[in-house]
Amino acid sequence: MKKLFFGWLGLTLLMATVLPAQESLLRSGPMLGYSEMKEVMLWVQTTTAAEVQIAYWPQEDPAARRLTAAVQTTKEEAFTAHLIADEVEPGARYDYQVLVNGTALELPYPTTFQTQELWQWRTDPPTFRFAMGSCNYVNETAFDRPGQPYGSDHQIFSAIYQQQPDMMLWLGDNVYLREVDWYSRTGILHRYTHTRSLPELQPLLASTHHYAVWDDHDYGPDNSDRSFVHKDQTLDAFKLFWGNPTYGLEPGAGITTMFQWADCDFFLLDDRWFRSPNERVTGDRTMLGQQQLEWLIDALVASRANFKFVALGNQLLNDSPRFENYIKHFEEERAYLLRRLEEENLRNVVFLTGDRHRTELSLLVTEGGLEYYDLTVSPFTAGVATPVDGDVNSLRVEGTLLYQHNFAVLEVSGPYGRRLLSIRVFNADGEEQWRYQIGQRK
Repeated sequence: MKKLFFGWLGLTLLMATVLPAQESLLRSGPMLGYSEMKEVMLWVQTTTAAEVQIAYWPQEDPAARRLTAAVQTTKEEAFTAHLIADEVEPGARYDYQVLVNGTALELPYPTTFQTQELWQWRTDPPTFRFAMGSCNYVNETAFDRPGQPYGSDHQIFSAIYQQQPDMMLWLGDNVYLREVDWYSRTGILHRYTHTRSLPELQPLLASTHHYAVWDDHDYGPDNSDRSFVHKDQTLDAFKLFWGNPTYGLEPGAGITTMFQWADCDFFLLDDRWFRSPNERVTGDRTMLGQQQLEWLIDALVASRANFKFVALGNQLLNDSPRFENYIKHFEEERAYLLRRLEEENLRNVVFLTGDRHRTELSLLVTEGGLEYYDLTVSPFTAGVATPVDGDVNSLRVEGTLLYQHNFAVLEVSGPYGRRLLSIRVFNADGEEQWRYQIGQRK
């Protein structure tokens, strides 16, 4: 009996040391990446080399447990792992666990993912909700500017989590590379790791599907462009730390991609990889590059989505020629894009943008009566902009200008062909600041 008791005690003590040891190997995540009907990507980062796996099962049938393929994390890839759940069915919700070196981790928040619903030819598209915003600065005193910390209100991610969105769009400046980071792979991966490890982020990462574009601060230095010498390194870091379905129209050429959610198409643009320097006075002047611009027009024309969302880091419609607005540096390209949209009679196009450290909704009505919206949401946690005299956006929808940390939640609802887009903007504590609705135009 004593042998049995001490054997049980020894096993208990062993488990008490093994489980915390395994949990200490988890640096950040798990995070949900893209969701499709038959496949879901999940992401994990460990503190050192380890074997990572995901166990998952339908919420209504825990016995139907499946495992992803195991992935060995390495220092060269910042100890990150992308894992594919490929034994799933459409329109289902799954619970999951992270396994590190074969041991399942118990986390203090829900870990669930969903597959997209097969609604086509069967029913109206489902109602869904997504969060969005930009400009996330996580302080690191040793490498920040002296004085008042630039980042604050990190509880905003808990407020987003409380909204329980199906997915989330990160609209650039999702991390802020500093001077110490720009010119080495070590620095770049350190910055991504430090930002992703923020405790307030973890519950949101674990149960909401995440998609991202970048802007200058996660691409390189402030206002950086196609000349940045280490853009291949920041592209690699972006791919290591996000879970988009693809990256670039060609291999190794930026982050452009698209995905569908229910009856909506999302086109994720790259406003940095092809961008000519803002102050260059000779040669071509472009933000998107000809290839990406023509792809966007092709893709919008081909799309049969009830709403077509175009996401990029910089504001597109704002007609005030200030800061990094499209119209200030690339007026001809902006005019060309808007002209092509009207010539192609494209409807229900909504631009989703960031960058400006303030939030506003812009509306352009063309001579032909077409409506184009640009919802700018910024910042999450970085410094809030100060109003500047003469910075007047004549296309701004009255009552939507906001100077504080904030995020938006968008809901698409209603029957096919008569969908309704509802926009709600919240402050960092989850208090609603304004709302607006856009009906689908036939």
